[in-house]
Amino acid sequence: MTSIISDDLKARFRVPARFAGIIGSVVMISSIFLSWSYGHGALDDVGYYGAPSPLQLFFAVLPLLSLTLLAVPLLGKQRLGRWASVLAWNTTAKTATTWSLVAAGVMVASIGFNLGGLVNVDPGGWLAIAGGVIATTAALFLPESPEPSLYLVKSPQWLQILAIVVLMALFMFGAAYILGFDDAGGFMTFATFVVGLALTLRKFGVLGWLGMAAAANNRVLVLSAFVVAFAFPFTQNGSDANMSIASQVLIFSATALGLNIVVGLVGLLDLGYIAFLGAGAFTAAILSDSAFSTVDWSPPFWLTVLIAGTVSSLLGLLIGAPTLRVSGDYLAIVTLAFGEIFRITMNNLDGNDGPNLTNGSNGISDIPNLNFFGFDFGKAHVMFGIDIGRFANYYWLMLVVIAVIIAVFMNLNYSRIGRGWVAIREDELAAEAMGVNTFGLKLLAFAGGAFLAGVAGAVKAHYDVSVTPDQYVFLESAFLLAAVVLGGMGTVMGVLIGATILKLLPEKLRFFSEYRLLLFGLLMVVMMRFRPEGIVADERRQLEFHDSDSDLADEVEQDLTTHRAHLNPEPKGWAL
Repeated sequence: MTSIISDDLKARFRVPARFAGIIGSVVMISSIFLSWSYGHGALDDVGYYGAPSPLQLFFAVLPLLSLTLLAVPLLGKQRLGRWASVLAWNTTAKTATTWSLVAAGVMVASIGFNLGGLVNVDPGGWLAIAGGVIATTAALFLPESPEPSLYLVKSPQWLQILAIVVLMALFMFGAAYILGFDDAGGFMTFATFVVGLALTLRKFGVLGWLGMAAAANNRVLVLSAFVVAFAFPFTQNGSDANMSIASQVLIFSATALGLNIVVGLVGLLDLGYIAFLGAGAFTAAILSDSAFSTVDWSPPFWLTVLIAGTVSSLLGLLIGAPTLRVSGDYLAIVTLAFGEIFRITMNNLDGNDGPNLTNGSNGISDIPNLNFFGFDFGKAHVMFGIDIGRFANYYWLMLVVIAVIIAVFMNLNYSRIGRGWVAIREDELAAEAMGVNTFGLKLLAFAGGAFLAGVAGAVKAHYDVSVTPDQYVFLESAFLLAAVVLGGMGTVMGVLIGATILKLLPEKLRFFSEYRLLLFGLLMVVMMRFRPEGIVADERRQLEFHDSDSDLADEVEQDLTTHRAHLNPEPKGWAL
């Protein structure tokens, strides 16, 4: 990216700019000890002098990082040693000051929105804005730092494991804290802080080092992630509202992971994927003990799950066999039509226009809660002195489903089948010329992804208590596709993050509900412009998106190769 400040100006003003940035950071930190609002109804009560609220303390972390990043390089290259080149001090300082200003702006805007105008913003808020402007402007005059190479620094295994455990603990705390916000302003402020902190750590090289540590200690990462996920309901004090959101996020994530096989690995555009989730849900509802069920047979749930997945996969074969000869826009149109045909068919299976299987538009309601070996998912239970409600029970069940789906996805991704899928995605003609059974593998992807969606749908039917055709409209398919693209096609963590964002934002930004599609559209445009590979980029796709710049592609490929070899290069030159 070309800088708006010339190199001559940077060389002339870099020292005064560094001190100006330090002053701006100190001003922002000092502002939290002043009142930010005239009144106590904004955010988490930021209207006190000398008593910073939790959100103000979180905000102060960003200018504190800015202060550190701007001040430490004053020690000089000799004292810093190799840390002068391993860490990107100047570039990271620019990111930290920018997001400090953004966070202050979000807080001030929230105060004005909640209290009826910016006139209700007290001196503390304006002081934070002024300090942010000073620090951000000053940081523009700093020379660019080389790319960070912290992940190449050798570190003991105990430190890597400790970092993973601390990261998982912070993740659980952050999730519990952000779900506790009923105020949209507080939610947006904390979300801005998290994004700013993540981008700052990424620029500094910390996330790269954590990625290396996670790859070297994969089992510890997986174990700690599921321990944290399992313990999450105990942080909610029996809150059904928050656990309901968490359960919906897991169901949405499980479905998106199935779509990730079709879109992310094979590269097929499926706009009717929600039909497979609906097929699994209707199958489970029909085979339940509901009084509105149209079938008198109610097998055990484990068998119902297999039947639901099989029905969905058969639908995948049914739609895939005649249509997978086409690709691109034509395949998208066909799958879009299939999704609508499924919804209309479910509406017509009411005994008048066809056999009575789904009760038409009324659907199947009063679906009973699951019961495993005497454990009733519909009743609250007390564990370790904490009330665990109905939604927490289904949350734990979906954790097991997610674990199975992730295991299936990862094994397929790194198997011969997965390599065949990737070959089809990159160049189908070349793959077919090399002997890859393109049609068979695409059909397998459609059936496999549909099976996973059917399994998630079987749990969703009991979670929702009722199933109706109107729940499975095209808009839901669009959101699933957006989660895959936003998070990162072909990745597991990226899809989980994308699904969480798209499911959590509408719940916490209800005042913006009428403009939800506008928000999602803007989010997708920004992502496609600045990070088309998604939040978590797949290594293959990262090279693909940069192949137009051969030098950058070679740099990324060399960087990945060096990453895997864990080399320890000589420090590069760096200018303060």
